[in-house]
Amino acid sequence: MALNFRSLGAIVRSSLRLLEGLRGQAPAGKKGTRGAAPVRGAAPVRKDHRRGAAAPVKPSAIKRATFNPSSGLSAPYSGDFTGTAHLRYAPSPDGKPDPGEVIWTWVPFEEDHSRGKDRPVLLIGSHGRYLLGVMLTTKDHGKDHRRSGDYVDLGPGSWDRQWRPSEARLDRILQINPRDIRREGAIIDAGSFVMVADALRARHGWN
Repeated sequence: MALNFRSLGAIVRSSLRLLEGLRGQAPAGKKGTRGAAPVRGAAPVRKDHRRGAAAPVKPSAIKRATFNPSSGLSAPYSGDFTGTAHLRYAPSPDGKPDPGEVIWTWVPFEEDHSRGKDRPVLLIGSHGRYLLGVMLTTKDHGKDHRRSGDYVDLGPGSWDRQWRPSEARLDRILQINPRDIRREGAIIDAGSFVMVADALRARHGWN
């Protein structure tokens, strides 16, 4: 039988092509990373859009137990002041809240400290890191004889946009964190402050 070199060469070339094709295939079960399914139990991934990279998310970044009340206070309300206050009149145009000045802050309701309202407050002194103040209201309590000793008339002031007469409420002494003051409203005159201070001393038995 005559040897056909041309046919033998064709067989060798076909065999080589077959071997090269087998080497180029990936092993079974190992595919490229693109489109691969995530591993169950792996940490969640947050994409960093600034660098186009992905970084693992720490558990603390997923859920944080921080105080973020709807009231706007920087911390839970510490409660009304029940001690003895040293009253002083010391307003100063230095941009800082001082006794004798009216400021605006969030005042919690007595029955539920998680709820409240933005109100003007007259600062009367301080205790530790807190400022002490009494709430101002434009509601007239003069005809309510049951609570006549709980309010002092101050008259109108620039803390009220409509310049309505205001009263200082004496039965609650608020503790105010200076960081929670939204803005300063006005400075009351010394005579009005003395009137409020005397009424507070009589109401609470302060010296």
